[in-house]
Amino acid sequence: MLTAAQVIEALKLRPLPAEGGYFAETYRTELEIPAATLPVSCGGSGNAQRSLATAIFYLLTPDTFSALHRLRADELYHFYLGDPVELLELRPDGSEKTVILGQDIAAGMRLQHLVRAGIWQGSRLVAGGKWALLGTTMSPGFDFADFELGERGPLTTRYPRDSHLIAALTRDVSA
Repeated sequence: MLTAAQVIEALKLRPLPAEGGYFAETYRTELEIPAATLPVSCGGSGNAQRSLATAIFYLLTPDTFSALHRLRADELYHFYLGDPVELLELRPDGSEKTVILGQDIAAGMRLQHLVRAGIWQGSRLVAGGKWALLGTTMSPGFDFADFELGERGPLTTRYPRDSHLIAALTRDVSA
């Protein structure tokens, strides 16, 4: 079986700023739309153009996680290789949902999962996992101006029953 280092090298992955994990953009269409047409649920700039669609490879290891964040566009996850991934969604109505991305579809794991725009999301390997290779597709395409990183304190206040997962999927910026 491949190692995380081998996958990182083969796919030319690099660290993903702020969010964590490793990524490589594999597709960005040249077609663009005005950013002002996107939902404003996460803030961001309305004065620029956005690619109509983007896709990336994304890799998690035991020492990385996808920090809680939200986006102004839907994000479709694809599970490719490796160990299962736990993905947490914190919704605007105060509810939460945890899904497991992985190959064991008979056990309820998902090969694909859609996170809607404006939902806080974060992920990590299921305990004991060595690495997982995922992909995400976005339409409209990803732009850092549409990315909002979650903060532990405010998220814990808003979603107190998920405080243990919020602590695991945020970085303590007070230190």
